[in-house]
Amino acid sequence: MLTKLQQHITTNLPFLKDKKLLITISGGIDSVVLTHLLHKLKFNIALAHCNFKLRGKDSFKDAAFVKNLSKTLKIPFFTIEFETEKYAEKHKISIQMAARDLRYHWFQKISEEQHFDYVLTAHHLDDVLETFLINLTRGTGLNGLTGIPEINGNIVRPLLPFSRNDILIYAAKNKLQWREDKSNSSTKYVRNKIRHKIIPVLKELNPNLLNSFENTLNHLKGSQQISQDYINKIYKKVTEEKDNQLIFNINKIKKLSNPKVYLYELLKQYGFTEFEDITALLTAQSGKQVFSKTHRLLKNRATLILTELAKNNNLDSFKIPENTSKIKEPISLKFETITIPFDTKNYQNKILEEVLFDDKNTVSLDYDKITFPLIIRKWQKGDYFFPIGLKGKKKISKFFKDEKLSITEKENTWLLCSNNQIIWVIGYRLDDRFKVTNSTNKILKIIS
Repeated sequence: MLTKLQQHITTNLPFLKDKKLLITISGGIDSVVLTHLLHKLKFNIALAHCNFKLRGKDSFKDAAFVKNLSKTLKIPFFTIEFETEKYAEKHKISIQMAARDLRYHWFQKISEEQHFDYVLTAHHLDDVLETFLINLTRGTGLNGLTGIPEINGNIVRPLLPFSRNDILIYAAKNKLQWREDKSNSSTKYVRNKIRHKIIPVLKELNPNLLNSFENTLNHLKGSQQISQDYINKIYKKVTEEKDNQLIFNINKIKKLSNPKVYLYELLKQYGFTEFEDITALLTAQSGKQVFSKTHRLLKNRATLILTELAKNNNLDSFKIPENTSKIKEPISLKFETITIPFDTKNYQNKILEEVLFDDKNTVSLDYDKITFPLIIRKWQKGDYFFPIGLKGKKKISKFFKDEKLSITEKENTWLLCSNNQIIWVIGYRLDDRFKVTNSTNKILKIIS
């Protein structure tokens, strides 16, 4: 097994060579064997052990065993204790999910703090088969049927080509010791039920089950790659990236053979699960939206707009004191003060001429007409201003409609205000009341 693993790493995982590797170790046979193998192959490894405090004294004995192993092999050791049951209760998830969340979060934290290049787990071929059967019973797509990925970000699983039997034989030949988790023999959990009751029956039907499964897995991965290549082509045809938004063309999606399936493939990476609701957006009114934990999908006219959910920001408005030269939050603005000397009509005319060429991202204000601190805020119902170039006032909502702004563009637009009066719909239009005139003596120029 040592030679086969070395060949597998050389052929398929060559990037592990000369890297700093963190092995996640429970003390069970799988992770102990992985540790011994990589130690013999002289990789730069360290061990990370989680004590979930779920099995009484046995949990602490596991931790002590792994600590002793690290001393014997003279490799670094990291450990942590978790209140797993309390975490599961607080987050209303299963104990298994709680343990998974806690350990992977901690592994990533250690990796960043200690500068590990990769985190290694000891999953093997039998684990892949069990995962395949679990996903099959629950209902899944190609991703679920292709099992556990060998490489997922900085997580690498070098033992995936090897069976549980391969690991047992290696441990016996090398007289290795490990810790047995008694809960692994219980059929209380779905995985154990499949491991102890379903797979033995399948192996009776086909003694070469794992070999057959590995062949099937390779075929599924091939089909998955073909599918992904085609999805990538469809993605380019039906989407457009603009201003940190991903815009889907509804008419083009409707022309696809099965819009619901394509929407699933296009959006699954963003955490969406309610695909009936997403499909309904194709025919819904503008403004309808569906959320995942990280993103929002919004119907806007003939498009679906995907945006990442903003992190909570408790600030509803931002103050700009007098004599500010620039700001970066909530948007980037630069401020320049220009004083017009008295009795210099020609200079004043030159300044006024330049002001006429202000664009949407630049405004020049009569300094004496504004009051500090200026305020930057989002628009509110009932807001109005006096757009330069037009007669009379106009509600901001009507202005947005006339400008044909999308819902997300409206949400991302900021207003510059003085004493609750809107000076500038930033990036769009100046208010006529604050414009520079022939009687202006001092100008505040703002560039976005």
